[in-house]
Amino acid sequence: MAQEKGLLIVYTGPGKGKTTCALGAAFRAVGQGLRVLMVQFIKGSWHYGELDAAKMLGDDKFEIRPMGRGFVKIGGAETDPADIKLAEECWNTGRDAIYSGKYDLVILDEINYVISYKMLEPEMIVDALRDRPERMHVICTGRNAHPKLVELADLVTEMKEVKHPYTRGILAQRGIDY
Repeated sequence: MAQEKGLLIVYTGPGKGKTTCALGAAFRAVGQGLRVLMVQFIKGSWHYGELDAAKMLGDDKFEIRPMGRGFVKIGGAETDPADIKLAEECWNTGRDAIYSGKYDLVILDEINYVISYKMLEPEMIVDALRDRPERMHVICTGRNAHPKLVELADLVTEMKEVKHPYTRGILAQRGIDY
C-alpha cells in the first residue's frame, strides 16, 4: 500500500545543479498548491533571478530568504564568527519554518556546506529533521552531505560534473546560472 509522508531529499555532489534541482521541486510544489520556503545559508548579497521569479508566484506561495553574506572563508583561514552566527540564524529560521505548520516544503539551500565547514553540528540538524512533522517535505542542498543526513534521507541525488563551460573560459550566464 502506497504511503504519503513528508520526504527528506538531499541534492549533493561536486556537479552543478543542486539548488536548481531544488528550485524545480519548489516550482512543482507551488503548482500543486503547496507552500514553500527556501532559506539560503550562503547566498546573500548577490541578486539571483529566482528571487524575482518567487515574488511573481507570490510570497504566500513561495518565499526565498537569502541569509548569508555570499561567501564563507574556508581552508586555512578560521571561519569568521559572523558567518557562524548567520548560519545559526538561518538554521533557526529553517527549523522554525519546518515546525510552524505554515509550509509544506522547506528547502535548506547550501546547508551541507555549513555542516561540512563545521559551522553547525550535524547531529542537531539530523535530530530536528528526523522529528519533523510527518507530512513536512525538506530538501537539503550543497556538496559533501554529511553521512548521517544521507542515511536519514528518503532520496539522495549526487550531481557529477562531466563538463563545465567555465573550464573553457565561458562566464556564468544571466538567466541560466543566476
